[in-house]
Amino acid sequence: MNELISIAKLFDLSQTIAAPIFDGLTYPWEALPDISDFIIRLGKTLPADQYEQVKDAENVWIARSATVAPSACLKGPLIICHGAEIRHCAFIRGSAIVGEKAVVGNSTELKNCIIFNCAQVPHYNYIGDSILGYKAHLGAGAITSNLKSDRSLVTVTTREERIETDLKKFGAIIGDYAEVGCNSVLNPGTIIGRNSTVYPLSMVRGYVPPDSIYKTAGELVIKQPY
Repeated sequence: MNELISIAKLFDLSQTIAAPIFDGLTYPWEALPDISDFIIRLGKTLPADQYEQVKDAENVWIARSATVAPSACLKGPLIICHGAEIRHCAFIRGSAIVGEKAVVGNSTELKNCIIFNCAQVPHYNYIGDSILGYKAHLGAGAITSNLKSDRSLVTVTTREERIETDLKKFGAIIGDYAEVGCNSVLNPGTIIGRNSTVYPLSMVRGYVPPDSIYKTAGELVIKQPY
């Protein structure tokens, strides 16, 4: 096991309703195939005084304190948690959990993902087969690319090793407090460490360590404390 990309190193599990999905797993991407079934099981247990099950949609639960724009398109399985904001023309294709006070913005598309509490994907983002940690933020136009051009299985690459995921579709794992700059592309299997920053217009592949700044491929600096 590579501890640097373990669940505990990337996420504070107290900041998501989806914490039980990670029980017994080694790496966070192992949860991706189970998101849909997990949502259906969890949704049926949510208190009716706090969550409304949408009658004209299958397996969609929305917290009564959440804000959803009338123009948003919501497909299940889906849970939108307390205080979340789903803005104009957001497109949630299903198998998604949107955490408390999270923001899904204008023309952003979600598919098979977990968005932790207070994370933000506010402008023209695509988040597919990915996990965003607590207070993670993607700048306008930043996307997760979740399918390799040759359709082969995705691997996770660190300086020490290559890890086979056995997944054909896998976007990115983005740690707590991470910041991804505008119009960046996170290639399949990218891992962004906790509290790291990716420069705008970056094309990221592989592993970005925690508390670091990704400028270009091969140019990485460690953040200095104030």
